[in-house]
Amino acid sequence: MTSISLWLSSPPFFKNLYVSLLRSDHQQAMSERVSLSSMLARSQSELPAKSMKESFLEVHLPLGSEPQLREKYLTFHNTVRFGRILEDLDSLAVLISYSHTYNPALKRSPLSIVTALVDKIDMRQQVIYPDCDIKFTGHVTWVGNTSIEAKMHMTQYRNGAYCPVLDATFVMVARDPENKRAAFVNPLSPEGPEEEELYRQGEANKSRRVELSTASLLKVAPTAEERKIVHGLFLNTLDTKTVSFRSRVLPPDSVWMEDSKLKGLEICHPQERNIFNRIFGGFLMRKAYELGWANACSFGSVWRQNQIRKEHPHRIPAAALVCYTEGKHIQVRVHSEVFDPLTRQHNTTNVFHFTFASDRDVPNIVPQSYGESMLYLDGKRHFNQTVAPH
Repeated sequence: MTSISLWLSSPPFFKNLYVSLLRSDHQQAMSERVSLSSMLARSQSELPAKSMKESFLEVHLPLGSEPQLREKYLTFHNTVRFGRILEDLDSLAVLISYSHTYNPALKRSPLSIVTALVDKIDMRQQVIYPDCDIKFTGHVTWVGNTSIEAKMHMTQYRNGAYCPVLDATFVMVARDPENKRAAFVNPLSPEGPEEEELYRQGEANKSRRVELSTASLLKVAPTAEERKIVHGLFLNTLDTKTVSFRSRVLPPDSVWMEDSKLKGLEICHPQERNIFNRIFGGFLMRKAYELGWANACSFGSVWRQNQIRKEHPHRIPAAALVCYTEGKHIQVRVHSEVFDPLTRQHNTTNVFHFTFASDRDVPNIVPQSYGESMLYLDGKRHFNQTVAPH
């Protein structure tokens, strides 16, 4: 549970949900949740349409008025730990989704809402002050058959007013009570031009995600322009004193990609688990971000983060790699996997993409193998999407 002060009257199933999350008897809790399956809708048409305002939530984090809370959020720079903010955003996105699907006739929600991905987080202020109250607001902006897009805004109270800090877009998915299959959610009915525009943006976001997935370098070859980039990088590292494709020389002011790697390990204890005996998504986002930030700091003097993307469901951060650099910007890829000590198997569960900025130009990152070249191109794609106007 994140330490946030919720200034609203929560529907009854929120309380029941958190009681089940905090129970130590997970087997019994899961057994109780299985019994909720009969409450699931058989089609989306069975569910009433909801408006955007029905899912609107406002959450206050009283860092200024409750000094004892600050310790949890402080960095050694005396700023706010951004990983903690990610945890809070993840919790808020879940609450927003449950608000959208709330049925007053039911004491408990039969849905299991999980984070599918963090589509984007845009930073509008580079410093988050540790002694000023924070306000989160958000609501559902788009809905598919089983998925929900939640947009959230974070502001901070300074000089007598709340100033914008960031805008976040999360995509959540609804599952059955056992988290084994998809479940239908209430359709969304936008009201007025502003809400209709938000809904159109949600449709565009979905199309963009589908397009990116289709064009993934794990599925199709690089474009002609990208092949030229890779070949140019290769030619730039050849030793001119030899006539050999094997002899490679690092160009000036550059770093081999392999030398930019930073690894981390997190032993997952029951304290951080949810009712499905999995680790909370927000906790993992924090761990991945902090590993990525440490990697960027060791590579260049990082002073701010621009925008953040996360793909895939969640588990354990494992390795951070600087995969692309441009000017003062550092693109970090955090690859996460689960290791089962009994079977000795490693399974990839997450890929996080973080864009950081330094106060000075950073070294160029140079791939050596074909696989690293694909990581370079993938990093370049994410960086271009991050800095592109939107």
